[in-house]
Amino acid sequence: MITLEQVKQNEEIRQLILSSQKQLNALGYTEHSVRHINIVSTRAGEVLKNLDYPQERIELAKIAGYMHDIGNCVNRVDHAHSGAILAYEILKDMGMEADKRTEIMMAIGNHDEQTGTAVSDISAALILADKSDVHRDRVVNQNISTFDKHDKVNYAVTDAKFIMDKENRKVTLDLTIDTQISPVLDYFEIFMERTMMSKHAAKYLGVWFELIINDTKLL
Repeated sequence: MITLEQVKQNEEIRQLILSSQKQLNALGYTEHSVRHINIVSTRAGEVLKNLDYPQERIELAKIAGYMHDIGNCVNRVDHAHSGAILAYEILKDMGMEADKRTEIMMAIGNHDEQTGTAVSDISAALILADKSDVHRDRVVNQNISTFDKHDKVNYAVTDAKFIMDKENRKVTLDLTIDTQISPVLDYFEIFMERTMMSKHAAKYLGVWFELIINDTKLL
């Protein structure tokens, strides 16, 4: 079976990741490169590991997490679908079995809140991991005076904990938001769809999704 380490060593994938971030930088988007994809890969694997899924499913979730944003190299619009097809073809060339690469394609193709939803254990883990990465480290723009609302909300998040509670079958996103930079209400204005997507993904896995902001349970 193709492993995450083999994926990380693939030069074609590396170039797609670099070019994706280059395009997003030009468009003024937050970071979707090595930092983000490694966090998503790790967290997606942790979700399934804590729920006692087989090692093979855990590894596929990690690979999906690592490759989920390569479609941004094509265009930000519809990046989930273009990325899914790119991933399928690359993994095919690498020798991954058809049943496994289709699982990854399906997960990547459903990770964006505009067009996707949890349709498998791997896709649900990817969604929970991807939508949990809200943090000031993702803000590429260094000029605070020119921040848009997305920049302000991300920059206002000074701490973000992603906690899997295996015993109580609960996943918690615990955020600390500096309200002098951005009010909590702005978080919901921007991320409500992502929050609901996470809730549905958790439900697919038979767990509860909990959102805590500044020590207050909101979901």
